[in-house]
Amino acid sequence: MPMSRRRWLALAAGVAGTGLAIEAFGPWARDVRLARPEVRLPGLPEAFDGLRVAQVTDVHLPANRAAAARAVEMLAAERPDVVLHTGDLLEDTDSVDVLGAFARQARGSLATFAVMGNWEWWARLRPEAAREAYAEAGVQFLINEHAVVERDGARLAFIGLDDAVRGRPDVARATAGVALGDARVWMAHAPGFAPLLPRAAHPALVLSGHTHGGQILLPFLPAPTPRGSGRFLSGSYEVPAGQLYVSRGVGTSGLRARVNCPAELPIFTLRRG
Repeated sequence: MPMSRRRWLALAAGVAGTGLAIEAFGPWARDVRLARPEVRLPGLPEAFDGLRVAQVTDVHLPANRAAAARAVEMLAAERPDVVLHTGDLLEDTDSVDVLGAFARQARGSLATFAVMGNWEWWARLRPEAAREAYAEAGVQFLINEHAVVERDGARLAFIGLDDAVRGRPDVARATAGVALGDARVWMAHAPGFAPLLPRAAHPALVLSGHTHGGQILLPFLPAPTPRGSGRFLSGSYEVPAGQLYVSRGVGTSGLRARVNCPAELPIFTLRRG
């Protein structure tokens, strides 16, 4: 269901009416929960069994500084092998330096990748500028591209798509050169596109954000989700390509508040299926 401004205002009034406004705009908006899902992937090479992959999404800088700082602290403590930035990290192109500073601190020990979200497009952050900003932070930017991480002769492909709401995802271009038998992790900001991803020799992991998990969940009201969410809200789903995980994200958009929907930083442990 589209998340219109009128709907946001109605939800805000509901929050205020429940007497939870202080918590919703304060501690709850800054709280980031650590999730540790274990994902079994048939076809995952033994060399990557136990690989830890963190997903950072929907930070919405330059707002949400406290939540972003908390996510950086958690990454420093957890030290994941790979960090994936799955879009909507930035709302304002005047703050590209803030994005760069955050991305520089939010990196994996083995590799870090980033893709576009709809907000990067809305902010008119061109892919070339995004690539430059991420490169200066030590992060590889992918837009309808892939990167292969190798370990002990084994391969794991990370495939980054353009945003499906404002951009133009191109699956054929993104997977050109990926071997059919390679294990795959997809990065697609808006989960509504996930059912269109193709099957491969083995089920893949697909990581999305965009929905914020609804961000403000009030009794008797449907969860507000933006265009491009499809039927997905948060957590794990099965799609033709494999397993989809939709993160609630780190930050907030529209209203800088959360109710019954804490932000999250998922760190996946990949296991052989």
